[in-house]
Amino acid sequence: MPRDGGETHNELGGTVHGAVVQAGVVHGGIHIDTESSSAGRTPWQLPPLVRVVDRSSELAALERHRARATEEGRSALASVSGLGGVGKTTVALRWLHALRLQFPGGQLHADLGAQSPDGPEHPGEVLGRFIRALGVPARQVPAVLAERTALYRSLTANRRLVVLLDDAATAAQVRPLLPAGGSVTAVTSRRRLTGLAVDGCYAVHLEPLAPEAAVELLSDTLSDGRVTEQPDDARTLVELCAGLPLAVRVAGARLAARPERRISTMVRALTEEHRRLEALAIDGDHNVRAALDLSYQALPPAAARLYRLLGLHFGREFDGSVASALLTAEGEATESLEALHDASLLIDAAGERHRFHDLVRLHAAAKAVKDESPQERVKARRRIADHYLASATRAEEIIDPQHRTMARDYGAGPVVVADVGLDSEAALDWLERELPNLMALIHQARSAGFPTVCWQLADALWPLFLRRKFHDDWRAAHQEGLAAARDLEDEAAECRMLTSGGVGELGSGNLDRALEMFEQAARRFLEHGDRLGHARTLNYRGLALQRLGRPDEAAKFFLRAATELSANGDKRAAGLALLNLADVALASGQAEEAVRQAGLAHTTLREADDTYNAARAATLLGRAHLALNRLDRAAELLSSALVTLRGMAANYEIARAVGSLAELSERRGQTHLARNHYREALDLYSSVGRSHSDEAEATRYRLGQLERDES
Repeated sequence: MPRDGGETHNELGGTVHGAVVQAGVVHGGIHIDTESSSAGRTPWQLPPLVRVVDRSSELAALERHRARATEEGRSALASVSGLGGVGKTTVALRWLHALRLQFPGGQLHADLGAQSPDGPEHPGEVLGRFIRALGVPARQVPAVLAERTALYRSLTANRRLVVLLDDAATAAQVRPLLPAGGSVTAVTSRRRLTGLAVDGCYAVHLEPLAPEAAVELLSDTLSDGRVTEQPDDARTLVELCAGLPLAVRVAGARLAARPERRISTMVRALTEEHRRLEALAIDGDHNVRAALDLSYQALPPAAARLYRLLGLHFGREFDGSVASALLTAEGEATESLEALHDASLLIDAAGERHRFHDLVRLHAAAKAVKDESPQERVKARRRIADHYLASATRAEEIIDPQHRTMARDYGAGPVVVADVGLDSEAALDWLERELPNLMALIHQARSAGFPTVCWQLADALWPLFLRRKFHDDWRAAHQEGLAAARDLEDEAAECRMLTSGGVGELGSGNLDRALEMFEQAARRFLEHGDRLGHARTLNYRGLALQRLGRPDEAAKFFLRAATELSANGDKRAAGLALLNLADVALASGQAEEAVRQAGLAHTTLREADDTYNAARAATLLGRAHLALNRLDRAAELLSSALVTLRGMAANYEIARAVGSLAELSERRGQTHLARNHYREALDLYSSVGRSHSDEAEATRYRLGQLERDES
């Protein structure tokens, strides 16, 4: 893609497996392992408990259902339904937390988002997170829903774990998320999910608390003597809250902040709010809204502003840096967050994060519309968007320090950057943790009036997509980014989205789509007379053709790429094209030609100070000499390459070099050494999710043959 101001581009060549270090231009089969397989990881994802009042009969019924299921050797499934704010999640958490010792296989939790502004979560996305939480590297997670479901059930077949599926929309959304084996699943929803009856679901419907229980909850929230001293007012107050625990807690939190205030004062204020909201009542939510209005009115000005601006947040949960992006005064964000928690308007989420109950989020958004001008709302959303864009870009820089990204366009500022960590693994973890928020922003950025944020954020996610293989999000982000770039008539952005998105399609096996995207980028470069940009697409197209089983056509593209890239001043990319050409030659049995092309690639890449790809070229050159039975030269090249590759933890490339050394040792009659090399190669292929690749299968066959011959 064309670059101004010395910018580079994402160009990648070779078959894409596993993680890849991206430093400007990369071609060839690039495979750097950045996360070891952690099969057997035990997740503990359930949110913390809060006190439950007067739900003993429901909890006992849930436990009886679980005990019967356990006796019958099957999974237990239960749904908890009821009004918003009635305490569905609290009951489910109380039940599931009590089972921890009996179910040591872990705890999984997902917010299915029935009330989310983005709509409900797709079960495939949730399955991907669950599978990764159970220890499967992201690159090994299947792309297809049916395959994810099958893998999830295989992973859970011999585990005893509990699963909480919060805020479900439909039975169909829930069904793929049900674990196998003897696990326990709780589903919460405002709806009675009768469709789950066919799955053996036991249904519990929560009614609002009885007055006595609601008064007990109020007393627990206040933790002083006012309920005992003013019992009639306390009962009237909880009746005004309609027995909804959320409303009682919000009202109680306000009273707790004012120990000198009588409960009757809150009763009068809440009565007035009820009259105002009665005409707007929907499913009893006005009872909660009345309490929320009073709590909102009592907030300090900075906390009240933060509350309504957080209602404009793109995703479902956030950390403190988002608050800092909205309130830039020193210390104001931290104090305001504490005030919102004290008022029971925010809930703690895992990892020192925060979230709204869905009713509270809607209330906060409504207050933003009422109390902020349209201009201020746009500015606030832009500050949130810039915060995520700048933070993701910072993470990108840490992960790929040699990769000069395209320029970023920010609003008026100031731009607050999150602490994304100091090393590549921490930065990747930050990107993965924030991915739901980042994707929500990408999906909403165009309609919010930030099309540049849309494609630039998709661009910043390149290292995460490349290494951890979130193929569904990769495709969705680049589709949105491409549309934004075209809306802006930004040729450079359009070509970036086409090529980066094409690499994603290539990695997920959509080869025809990848080739189509690369060809679109090539046409755009030609239309604007960008010869270098066009030359770079030749390598992309060669890769797609090679994967499509058209090696002769691929070789022509690689040869053209090597010639045109060199002519246009990109010697390093030309060297990578030569490496791809050598790979095709070796695969087609032209070992001498492979020696020639790989030798040229090796020299070119060393001169360009590209140590990693020079080592890859040395491996391929060694394999070519091995094919010609030049064992000493092959051993020299393969050993030299391994020294470099081991220092980079490039497990896929190490596996290929070690496998070649195993074959070399076998030819020399060193069977013990050959067997050890073959086993190491298989372990390395497995570590990068390639245990069933053609190379791994060939290695496994050779090892088996060697062991049979020895026996």
